Amino acid sequence: MTSKLSGVIAAIATAVDELNEPDIARSVALAEYLLANGCDGLNVLGTTGEATSFSLTQRQRVMSAYKGAGIPVDRLMVGTGAAALSDAIALTQHAADLGFAGALLIPPFYYKNVPDDGIVDYAAAIIEATSDRPIPIYLYHFPLMSGVPWHPALIRRLLKAHGNRIAGLKDSSGDMAYAREVAAMAPDFAVFPSTEAVLLEARDGGFAGCISATANLNADLCARAWRSGDRLALDTAVAIRRLFDGKPLVSGVKALLAYIHADPAWSRTLPPLAPFSAQDRATAIAGYDNLRARRVA
Repeated sequence: MTSKLSGVIAAIATAVDELNEPDIARSVALAEYLLANGCDGLNVLGTTGEATSFSLTQRQRVMSAYKGAGIPVDRLMVGTGAAALSDAIALTQHAADLGFAGALLIPPFYYKNVPDDGIVDYAAAIIEATSDRPIPIYLYHFPLMSGVPWHPALIRRLLKAHGNRIAGLKDSSGDMAYAREVAAMAPDFAVFPSTEAVLLEARDGGFAGCISATANLNADLCARAWRSGDRLALDTAVAIRRLFDGKPLVSGVKALLAYIHADPAWSRTLPPLAPFSAQDRATAIAGYDNLRARRVA
């Protein structure tokens, strides 16, 4: 299946209210802002979106809210993977019903060292359950978090069995050799590394683009790199990403979103994540302002 998604895709954060419920209004406003300011698409309810900390019904509510607000869901990939097969099926069916551009499928992540047959059966059940609404499936490779990889032999097996449904892969492993290997598996297999640093390589056809958490913060710079090959913009975008090296990325992105949008509520995270410390927040803000000032100068 040919991917309809490409370019700069933000792994968008999900706002949280005082009751640990999804804050729909803030989440929709951020989606509108990002799509108007450099993003070609969005990856909603992924790791940055804290999807696995939300319930099935909460995730469905967030999906429906994007659609109901008039966000162009044909530019959105949505995380639908879950430890429970029935939840993953329900989420993927809901995404298909709403018309999302793709479903991002993390492997079932509780049991480790499971046989490939089990992962194949998991994917096949989801694909079969949505055969009447064949939403494109993107594999989500993040072994540091899931503990279960989409390794190359497994991907080849899935492409052979379900190539008409498997559109691509998001690679959050940081292993560029892996990313290049899987990108070469099939002409239409769209691979998105999780860093904006690859955007110039993607322009040359190596990848379909990037899906980055820090595109919440630097989408305009990423867009300049992707659309015109602006090296200075890319270097600044990557430097913004590096502000979070060695620190909790989701909390850091939310802390800086709170600063950029002058809205402290954006700093809220769902347990077990915790908000950025005051010191880390101050350091990130100072670094961000300095990098932006240098870019303008």
